[in-house]
Amino acid sequence: MKLIDTHCHLDEDAFASDRDETVARAADAGVAAMITIGTTVASSREAVALAARYERVYAAVGIQPNYAAEAGPGDFEEIERLAAGSKVVAIGETGLDRYWDYAPFDVQQEFFARHVELARRLELPFVVHCREAEADVVAQLRELAAGNELRGVMHSFSGDRGTARACLDLGLYISFAGMVTFRRNDDLRAVAAEVPQDRLLVETDAPYLAPAPHRGKRNEPAHVAHTLTCLAEVRGVAPERLAEQTTANACRLFGLPDV
Repeated sequence: MKLIDTHCHLDEDAFASDRDETVARAADAGVAAMITIGTTVASSREAVALAARYERVYAAVGIQPNYAAEAGPGDFEEIERLAAGSKVVAIGETGLDRYWDYAPFDVQQEFFARHVELARRLELPFVVHCREAEADVVAQLRELAAGNELRGVMHSFSGDRGTARACLDLGLYISFAGMVTFRRNDDLRAVAAEVPQDRLLVETDAPYLAPAPHRGKRNEPAHVAHTLTCLAEVRGVAPERLAEQTTANACRLFGLPDV
């Protein structure tokens, strides 16, 4: 079965010694495409470079909310320049984070709005990071939508049913990472069981959030199959059928070629 890892960080130092092998293992595991996500200007540049290096890799460029306060003059303009790359398929990750105290919240909100507007201007989807800020994210997205549907994805979703429904109503997709496989996450699996099949995506967030049975180890794109299998089980469908659906969803949202 073919899968798409819609969110990973192949530029991370965790892959420095075996990046080629990591991409090859993903291909061997049926991962037809990977989207490597920028979190700073430097990592966004690297994401674009990796997309140029590997046929199966695509890029997203942006400044993640925890790095928003570190952004210097001209950094967002550089993100705008990078976004014109031929294999850039999304803007982000962006969003809001109340868990870490790395950036003032108003600065996060300003950058969130700028990313969404850039995505809208370039007709690209945006990728939302949300940690302990669900109500804030939904409120700002509603304001930015201004009654229209948005084109984006809630990455590594960990919220409740209400948050999922609000995001779906705004037109967003919902993506699940390894957390949905963790033994005590029954509530998250219940949410995953209810997401409409045409709005569901899978990801790794590698090298973070390795799914069971690799929890606690370095994650990598090949492991997205474990998350897919868990989602198929809770939704009562065959893994092959869900793989086909989530792959089609990813191709549609990110404008990827058919795989």
